[in-house]
Amino acid sequence: MSERDFELVIARKDVVATGVVRLTLSRKDGVELPPWEPGAHIDLHFASNGVDFVRQYSLCGQVTDRHQWQVAVRRASDGRGGSAHIHDAFAEGDAIRVSAPRNNFPLARAKRYLFIAGGIGITPILPMIAEVDVAGADWRLVYCGRSAESMAFVDETLAIGGDRVSLHESDLRGQFDLAALIGKADPETVLYCCGPEPMLSSIDESCASWPAERVHYERFSRREDGSTKSDTEFEVEFARSKLVVTVPADRSILEVAEEHGVEIDSSCQEGVCGSCETRVLCGAPDHRDSVLSEKERAAGQTMMVCVSRSCSGRLVLDA
Repeated sequence: MSERDFELVIARKDVVATGVVRLTLSRKDGVELPPWEPGAHIDLHFASNGVDFVRQYSLCGQVTDRHQWQVAVRRASDGRGGSAHIHDAFAEGDAIRVSAPRNNFPLARAKRYLFIAGGIGITPILPMIAEVDVAGADWRLVYCGRSAESMAFVDETLAIGGDRVSLHESDLRGQFDLAALIGKADPETVLYCCGPEPMLSSIDESCASWPAERVHYERFSRREDGSTKSDTEFEVEFARSKLVVTVPADRSILEVAEEHGVEIDSSCQEGVCGSCETRVLCGAPDHRDSVLSEKERAAGQTMMVCVSRSCSGRLVLDA
């Protein structure tokens, strides 16, 4: 167990929507947990049928509560078994290894916010609207789901926002017209959105002309950029390890690093969690993650080595 990990206990497990359970996690000894801010997530480490899983879930409880963390988990029918194990095997009183919070989706100050949540994407949004509401900011939430029964935390969001919260059930009303909604936003509105990839891709298109600092995403899976370019091999020098390796076209930097004993933290393997972010000392990264902003990508100072590659023949990394 690393210095960033904790052993917590499932103090409570309850159903908050069809196919969604909430886990309330706390320390056995009652000691306070590290602080976190809206948008932060934690990793859950567990094993199922001999397979080790690491899954990221957004913290969705109260930021001011230092004695418990809460996450909500949707059962994924097309997943690899991690969420099913949490639903079926996790029980109150069980101990679980949990990482310290990380935040790749921080809440920036703004005069006006438009929040868009799709399904379980409400989880990072809920603490955000609680914070901006207390701060007195102008905000609106559009919360989309297949049906009200499948949408977690409906009562909580309505309790905070009332008529500022728009609930949309796609099974009854079809797809929400996000383009029309975004088209009405004024230049002072900052957009925060979390949900399935088709929703976020649609928002991407509608916000193509917006400045990057006004649009913020939290993705569940790797963003598809439509690229058809073929991967090629390249060299990587791990400066601190004093090692030079070749990364083949069909393998990631992270895989080759692990094979040669170079220690780099990792979790999602899809470029969405940010745990494998590594400093670039020389070379031009080919960014393929869903974490870094366009400004950070252009700077080329760090990269996510689980998915990103190289535009140059050689990279020098601080690892």
